[in-house]
Amino acid sequence: MNFSPRRIWAILVKEILQMRRDRLTLAMILGVPLMQLFLFGFAINLNPHDLPAAIAINDPGPLARSIVAGLANSSYFKIVEQTNDPAHARRLLQEGKVLFVVEIPPNFSRDIVRGEHPDLLIEADATDPAAGSFAIAAFNQLAVTALRDDLVGPLASRAQGPPPFNPVQHLLYNPESNTQYNVVPGLLAVILTMTMVLMTCLALTRERERGTYENLLAMPATPLEIMIGKIAPNVLVGAVQSAIILLMARFVFHVPMIGSLLLLAGALAVYVVANLAVGYTFSTIAENQLQAMQMTMFFLLPAILLSGFAFPFMGMPAWARVIGEMLPATHFLRIVRGILLKDNGMPEIWQDLWPLFLFTFVAGSLALLRFRRTLD
Repeated sequence: MNFSPRRIWAILVKEILQMRRDRLTLAMILGVPLMQLFLFGFAINLNPHDLPAAIAINDPGPLARSIVAGLANSSYFKIVEQTNDPAHARRLLQEGKVLFVVEIPPNFSRDIVRGEHPDLLIEADATDPAAGSFAIAAFNQLAVTALRDDLVGPLASRAQGPPPFNPVQHLLYNPESNTQYNVVPGLLAVILTMTMVLMTCLALTRERERGTYENLLAMPATPLEIMIGKIAPNVLVGAVQSAIILLMARFVFHVPMIGSLLLLAGALAVYVVANLAVGYTFSTIAENQLQAMQMTMFFLLPAILLSGFAFPFMGMPAWARVIGEMLPATHFLRIVRGILLKDNGMPEIWQDLWPLFLFTFVAGSLALLRFRRTLD
């Protein structure tokens, strides 16, 4: 048979028409690159600014007020609360509401005037070492600059040479700034998202492609019973995966586990079901396994980039944080790092646990509404 450009053209036209009819795949082809471009171009920031900080002021003197003003005017710190109770400020740090606590000790102004070099303490949440490294490096210079207008006249000699105070840095929960303590627990969230969503995303599309979907519909089972039956075996798979990852984290990467593993197991169960519900929802939308895998990737990218796993969550713009708060991975990352590294209990993790329950309910409800009792 001779080579025929007409036949090639006919096949090309057929493929273009088929691609145009597959609107979901076409949307993924255009959507994924655009999403990557916007996420990497706008949301990703390796030098985060406006990081939340609390100030514990035990000396409301003029020099202390100047330091507070200097930090507030800095692009690195965003003071969200001022208090005279250091214990309250540290609770905010443990709950993850702030990343830094600056404590100004009693008689701070008096000791500087006397030339006694008082301590100026900054405590940082080091569970994510990259989040605050630039801010900590800038802290000393910011504080010195803030006192420049106060150290005049008889105090001018205090402005010369080293700082008139002793800057003290405490890196809490990860004092060695070991990135494995941050990355390995985060991998638990990412791996479960990828595998759980993908496995259940193929649940119904595989039935359609194999021609067994009609048999499934003929069973005397409700959509809820079918959904539970489809995702229940994968809960056990998620439990096995979680156990393997946690064992590797403890004995290979030496990640500290100072919190309750029983509490972590309960949070893990909710997170696994949340991802399975997402995958099952996708399976009610996708027409074939290719579309199912494309939808999985479309969900996985934000889960990696906007959850705080790969880049500091607090350093992203406000709109990116809003999207991130809607992802289950964001909340589970805070839970697993809080339990393992901070010894957080139920009162601390509840603020991130209830969104997982809500997400599971919404995703499951949407899957039941989308479930089709017919083949067309």
